[in-house]
Amino acid sequence: MTRPIAARRDEFPLFMRLSTRWSDNDAYGHVNNALYHHYFDAAVNRMLIEGGALDPVNSLEIGLVVESSCTWFASLKYPEDVEIGLSLLQLGRSSVTYRLGAFAPLAPSAAAVARYTHVYVNRHSNRPVPVPDMVRSLLAPLAITHAQTLPTA
Repeated sequence: MTRPIAARRDEFPLFMRLSTRWSDNDAYGHVNNALYHHYFDAAVNRMLIEGGALDPVNSLEIGLVVESSCTWFASLKYPEDVEIGLSLLQLGRSSVTYRLGAFAPLAPSAAAVARYTHVYVNRHSNRPVPVPDMVRSLLAPLAITHAQTLPTA
């Protein structure tokens, strides 16, 4: 099996900058691997909230993470910020699959690359619903035009 190559900045149309926290570092002096998933989730939801496509308290349709994977290439550490690159891999009827990259500030290559899939459901019934039009409009500029995928587990 060939090891994947770290993604480059130019593979992501949008970036969200997040701050690492003192408690993010583990005993080895770098950000614990599990926390990258927190960063990815925060970046996607922040983009949706700031874009007017999600109100966490009142939106009737919400996206739930049903699949995620991550490949690590380098370490991040506190107190440096992390820049999360966002791109759209697939937009289905009721699902969205993102490709996300975690970058140290100004680093040309990602420290980690993830794949996240949201399935949109009705908040009350928890049954799948079509991806809301506002979400579709917000995500359109994030579509990548080249085949960039992560290996599946």
